[in-house]
Amino acid sequence: MQGELTPRYKRILLKLSGEALAGDGKSGINPDIINQIASEVKEVAEIGVEVAMVIGAGNIFRGAMAEALGISRSTGDFMGMLATVMNSMAVENTLEKMNMPTRVLTAIEMKHVAEPYTIQKAEDHLKKGRIVIAAGGTGHPYFTTDTAASLRAVELGCDILLKATRVDGVYTSDPEKDPTAEKIEEISFIEVIKRQLRVMDLTAISLCMDNNLPIIVFNLFEKGSLKRIVFGEKIGTKIS
Repeated sequence: MQGELTPRYKRILLKLSGEALAGDGKSGINPDIINQIASEVKEVAEIGVEVAMVIGAGNIFRGAMAEALGISRSTGDFMGMLATVMNSMAVENTLEKMNMPTRVLTAIEMKHVAEPYTIQKAEDHLKKGRIVIAAGGTGHPYFTTDTAASLRAVELGCDILLKATRVDGVYTSDPEKDPTAEKIEEISFIEVIKRQLRVMDLTAISLCMDNNLPIIVFNLFEKGSLKRIVFGEKIGTKIS
């Protein structure tokens, strides 16, 4: 495939937003979407790529909801972290039904639900061919799941961070609102920061930049896109 016999990346971290699980709905989990996502992940895991995942929680709970309810930022962030565990469990269950061994490791200890996250446990599972879903954010308020994804990717020595979105890369402006928006094929971390492109938050971008971890922003809902990236095809936008 794509002229290569082996995948270009041995270990990847896939970052999914919670909204991605909702599909066209504003909240909840769309069964067709979660099955589609799991199928894409299964396809790359079966060829020997080690897959770690971080999933957001916007389909269940958002910071704006906490603000509207008069809930403090830190409490709202912890509520969001708990919601990421729910999403992670749903994806884990879907993958397990597809005969893909999967483990949810959470930064917030809840032994009856998932294993506590440690780098060593995650490493062990990945080396045994299991998909690892790192839930619970960073375990601390004031950090987004994008930052959690960057942190886990760096900790686990991933070759690349793959940020799945609803569009096929980074644009000069929001392509869903601006018809003149132009797609950017490749860009540096510094340019992303200078131009304040809304790719990931500044902390996440800075962490990847400091650790020389490239990011590819792509549309996971284009069938086969994840596998094509793994084999080195130019999909989406690369930030390095």
